Amino acid sequence: MTTATKRSTEELKALAAAGAAELDWNASAADIIAWVVRNFELPAITVACSMADAVLPALVADQIPGVDVLFLETGYHFKETYQTRDEVAANLRVNVVDVLPERTVEEQDSLLGKDLFARDPGKCCALRKVEPLRRSLAGYEVWFTGVRRDEGPTRTNTPVVTWDESFGLVKVNPMVDWSFDQLVEYSEDNILPVNPLLSQGYPSIGCQPCTRKVAPGEDPRAGRWAGTDKTECGLHT
Repeated sequence: MTTATKRSTEELKALAAAGAAELDWNASAADIIAWVVRNFELPAITVACSMADAVLPALVADQIPGVDVLFLETGYHFKETYQTRDEVAANLRVNVVDVLPERTVEEQDSLLGKDLFARDPGKCCALRKVEPLRRSLAGYEVWFTGVRRDEGPTRTNTPVVTWDESFGLVKVNPMVDWSFDQLVEYSEDNILPVNPLLSQGYPSIGCQPCTRKVAPGEDPRAGRWAGTDKTECGLHT
């Protein structure tokens, strides 16, 4: 995706600062998305979605129908995640875009050895998530993410709007103040597609080889890269 009229870094940084000042720390998702509507327009807006649920794309599509929804197609997802992606594409007013790494899993195995995720999960995430997303985000001015403060200690201070230095665009987190229970309730009330794994002990769903069930009372992200000191894939730093 390219945007011929993409504004300068300085202009976008100023917008991010203005949004952070204008919106309350606990602003509602609807108000946060409305701020984006006032300051950006398609095709410069996108949503990143892991397909654990469809709440974020549904919320955004209510005010910005036809928005691009980026799905990081790592080649390692649970079958339930792919099914959820297909349901989102079929049932919501969005344009689902598969973001692909430069190499297939087989090509990566041939070049770097089998199961890189087990030997160097940071490099695997960089190759199959971070670099592909960086290429895809290059043409946008703003991206929505589903990051929530209740997901773990690394996310407790997540702002509503910020300048994303890593990817070079404005980052907006409409659901940052939501709890997991709120997310589930909204999904059920609005009959949205949902990944079945959410109700099977997987409150945070990533690639199948690097995700395990979470015990009651554990950090919701404890099932990601269990047994390592890795807590983030590099998308949200």
